[in-house]
Amino acid sequence: MNLKQIIRKYFFKNKIQTTTVGTLNESSRVNWLEEMLNKIPFGSKILDAGAGEQQFKKFCNHLDYVSQDFAQYKPEDLNSGLQMVKWDYGKLDIISDIASIPVENESFDAIMCTEVFEHIINPIEAIQEFSRILKKDGFLIITAPFCSLTHFAPYHFYSGFNRFFYETELEKNGFNIIEIIPNGNYFEYLAQEINRLPNMATQYSNIELNKTEANNISQLKVLLQNLSDSDTNSSELLCFGYHVLARKK
Repeated sequence: MNLKQIIRKYFFKNKIQTTTVGTLNESSRVNWLEEMLNKIPFGSKILDAGAGEQQFKKFCNHLDYVSQDFAQYKPEDLNSGLQMVKWDYGKLDIISDIASIPVENESFDAIMCTEVFEHIINPIEAIQEFSRILKKDGFLIITAPFCSLTHFAPYHFYSGFNRFFYETELEKNGFNIIEIIPNGNYFEYLAQEINRLPNMATQYSNIELNKTEANNISQLKVLLQNLSDSDTNSSELLCFGYHVLARKK
């Protein structure tokens, strides 16, 4: 069966249905982070590197939580790409460059760095700094996109990171990778961008999709849901991002 036949099969033989395809990027990441943070021993000192609005502090009640960020992002400064409507860092414990954090060597039992690497000019320097300030056997929790649209401009320098980046640079800088898993897959990523299509059409083409076009998008999402449900390993081509758990040697 060729692609055209597959599309016709799902467009015309399946009823339009509600799908979750392409919508679970953030929730999957948050669930994984909560699970990893719960595994860190009670009372451990954790650094939230590039903490932003400190949204994961709520999962660290059993830990000695320390937040760090460079604290320079202001969404009102540049009208380009995807920007937050508002942004509030709150009270940060440390304001510094992520590659030069003013603490002693081996200061932390754990570090988490979530969706930050694409916003750092040299993320390898951040890994080197994490190695310096993390204790032996300390936990390192990282998430970053595999592919991403421009966001948080002007502080968006890379579209994303493949697993091979982590496997190379973490090993080189004194870490053992315990777990590295993809978030989503090729079909989920396509669906995520298709979900954006009505807004993108309006914003960048000044076209509002009509009812038939919106219906076609819904039907296409049914196809992508079925393909994702039958997925074997398309994440090796494309996914939302990787979740990484490592420990300092």
